[in-house]
Amino acid sequence: MNLDALLADYTRTVDRMLNQWLPKESAKPATIHRAMRYSLFAGGKRMRPALCLAAAQACGIRRLADALPAACAVECVHTYSLIHDDLPCMDNDDLRRGRPTSHKVFGDGVAVLAGDALLTVAFEILAKTKPTERYDLADSISELARAAGSRFLIGGQVADLEAEGKKSDAAGLRFIHRGKTAAMIICSLKLGAMSANATPRTLRILEEFGDHLGLAFQVIDDILDVTQSSEKLGKSAGKDAAAGKTTYPAVLGLEASKKEAARLTEKALACLSPISERSAILRALAQKLLARQS
Repeated sequence: MNLDALLADYTRTVDRMLNQWLPKESAKPATIHRAMRYSLFAGGKRMRPALCLAAAQACGIRRLADALPAACAVECVHTYSLIHDDLPCMDNDDLRRGRPTSHKVFGDGVAVLAGDALLTVAFEILAKTKPTERYDLADSISELARAAGSRFLIGGQVADLEAEGKKSDAAGLRFIHRGKTAAMIICSLKLGAMSANATPRTLRILEEFGDHLGLAFQVIDDILDVTQSSEKLGKSAGKDAAAGKTTYPAVLGLEASKKEAARLTEKALACLSPISERSAILRALAQKLLARQS
C-alpha cells in the first residue's frame, strides 16, 4: 500500500466534491462564497475526510462514493472551527494553512459568517448520505451535531478559553482535547463506518481508536507548536505558550509529551486488533500522524 498516493487520491476526490457541492464564488452575495472557499481550499491536510474514507473501506464499503457526503461534511465543520478559532476574540491568529487567516482578508464580520455558513452547509452535504440497513440519515445528522456541539467541539473550545493563564492538570487537559480534537476524529471514523453499514461493535472499536488517536494528534500538535517554525507549520508557532494555553508540553514537559504521544498511538493501534485484517489503512494513518512534522 502506498499511503501517500492513497491520501492524495482521497484529497483530490474530496476537493472535487466540495467544489461541486459548495456555492460558486460568483453566487450572490459573492463575498461570503469567496470567503468560504478561501478557507476551505487553502490546502489543509484533509485528515478527517481521510479517516472517514479509510474507516468506510475498513468496514467493506462497496462504493466509496457513498462515504463522500460524510467526508466532505466533517471537513466543512473542521474548517469552520479553524476560522472561528483564529478570530481576534478567540486565539487572534494571523496565519492558517500558510495563508492570512479569514478575518485578515475579509474582516471579522464576514469571517464569522463564513464559519457559520460552512457549519450550515456541512449538514446540507451530509443530507446526501444514503441510508443503510442499520443507519438512516437521522443517525448521521445526530452523530455530527453531537460531536460539533456544546458537549464536545464547542465545549472543548470553551474549556480551552477558560483555562488560559491558569494552572491545569492532565485530566483537565484531556477534557479540553477530547472535546476540541478527539470528538471530530471519532465522528469522522464513525460516519465513514456507518456509511458502510458497520456493526455496532465495530463502531465501538472505532470510537475507542479515535479517542486515543485524537488525543495523540493533539499532543503532537502541541509539541510541534514549540519545536517547529511558522513556515513549517503554516500557522503561527509559539502562540499557545504566549497566550498561556493549557498544552501538553506546559503540563507534562516536552520529553514526557513525546512519550505520551507514542503511548496513545500504541493504545489506538491496539484497539484495532479485533478488525486487524481490515484496518491496514487506519494503522498506517495513525503511524503517519505520530511521525508528522507539520
